[in-house]
Amino acid sequence: MGAYEINKGIGRTVEFKGLKAQYLFIFAGGLLATFVLVVILYMFGVSQILCLVIGVSGATLLVWQTFAMNRKYGEHGLMKRRAVGYHPRYLICRRSVSRLLQTPPEKKGNTR
Repeated sequence: MGAYEINKGIGRTVEFKGLKAQYLFIFAGGLLATFVLVVILYMFGVSQILCLVIGVSGATLLVWQTFAMNRKYGEHGLMKRRAVGYHPRYLICRRSVSRLLQTPPEKKGNTR
C-alpha cells in the first residue's frame, strides 16, 4: 500500500495567483467571453489588427479590474456588496403616533 500525503488545503477557499473565490469565475468567464468576442469579430471580417486591439485591451481591462476588486472587497466582500441592495435604506411607518401607542383589540374567534 502506497503512502499518500494528506491534503492540507481542505476547508480553505480556492486561490489562484492571489485571486480568491468568485473572482476566479469572473476572471475565467471574462477571458472566455473576450476570446469568443474576438473570434466572432474575426469571422465577420473585422480586420486582424482591430480584433487584436479589442482582445488585448479587453483582457487587460478585465485582469486589472478583477485584481482591483479582489484587493478592495476581499474574499466575501463582493457578495456582501451585492446583499446591500436587498436591504431597505430606511423603514416607513405611515401610522400616527397615537395609533401606534394603542393596545390592539383582542381577537374574537374560535379557539380550540
